[in-house]
Amino acid sequence: MVVKKTDLMIRYLLYIFLSILFSNLSLANDISIKENLNLSFKCDIDKKIIKNSEYNYKTFLAKDLEKKSLEEFKIEAIKPENLIISGLSKFLSNSDKLKVKIVNKDVVLFKAIDKEKNYSESAIIDRKTGELIHEITRNIESENSEKDISFYKCRKKEKNV
Repeated sequence: MVVKKTDLMIRYLLYIFLSILFSNLSLANDISIKENLNLSFKCDIDKKIIKNSEYNYKTFLAKDLEKKSLEEFKIEAIKPENLIISGLSKFLSNSDKLKVKIVNKDVVLFKAIDKEKNYSESAIIDRKTGELIHEITRNIESENSEKDISFYKCRKKEKNV
């Protein structure tokens, strides 16, 4: 099956919209952990969109990027409010910084922001499809804010007993 570029862009814009929607919904309830989880994924990058002084939302495909995968992306959720993320970034691995924590049967959404409110990271993973979107925003308050939006395809790693 051949997928057109416009179909892919619509799909990615839909994911961005869903991410924004979930983050807006989470403003009313920043922490909503509905189930306990202990998941481990291996994720391969699909593409990255960069917005900065050099690029204006330019898309780079996996073949054009140095970083190709996340070898071990882990999510551990413990009801009612603990969420531990590791393997995506050092910033998100500090659970004290996670301000938004949403876990349900369909998605895991989390967001962290630094104390100066100048840097943030957020991510959403669809547990059914394994699609992960990771967004980094720098210089939030500036007119020259920068964004990196990475799209990954993840698969669960089986645990050896």
